Amino acid sequence: MPCATHEVLPKKSRQSGIGAKSGTLPLNSAGRTHNHGLMTIEAVADDLTGRMLIAMPGMLDPRFRRAVICMCAHSENGAMGLIVNMPTREIRFCDLLKQLDIDCEGDPVDMPVHYGGPVDYGRGFVLHSGDYGSESSTLEVNSQFSMTATVDILQDISVGKGPASCMLALGYSGWGPGQVEQEIRENGWLICEASADLVFQSDHAGIWQAALDKIGIDPRLLSSSGGRA
Repeated sequence: MPCATHEVLPKKSRQSGIGAKSGTLPLNSAGRTHNHGLMTIEAVADDLTGRMLIAMPGMLDPRFRRAVICMCAHSENGAMGLIVNMPTREIRFCDLLKQLDIDCEGDPVDMPVHYGGPVDYGRGFVLHSGDYGSESSTLEVNSQFSMTATVDILQDISVGKGPASCMLALGYSGWGPGQVEQEIRENGWLICEASADLVFQSDHAGIWQAALDKIGIDPRLLSSSGGRA
């Protein structure tokens, strides 16, 4: 199967995530700035943090068909990211607030809740712009993005004190050591730099195509055999 569903968080971070105890987030990250466009695994094998994985048309795992994943952390211990183009129909933001006993009266933000990946689906993660954060619970992905996984950020969003841009996901996509690199070598994923216009785009159905357009790739020219593990 193209993407791991096993636990990749270090022990001290396994209680992270909205709906769990507050804590730091998985894996160390050290983002870098590169030119936009298509990149090979050789160019980024050391660090995929702050980049996006674009599923090849031949992706066999239905959970990742046409998925676009923002990579939040990558190290020799593994990698984790959030799918940004799969909003769930099962729950909305206000529903989640009610489940967490957060006041949802007045005119709350009505944003979608995304399927972030198959790992720890019962926990929430907020990927957001870099203007919001706390030392104890925010992982800085790069200069554009951060990720926070505590209830505090939901409370702040609900009263208009949250980040300028954000997306909320349940679960995440995780890989063990060397696994995502191998999947890229086997043509499971394309790579491009993450950008706010893709991560926070409201046209979720169009993100996959927009990501390919960003790197100048016509999906009709891609092999349908890509994505086979």
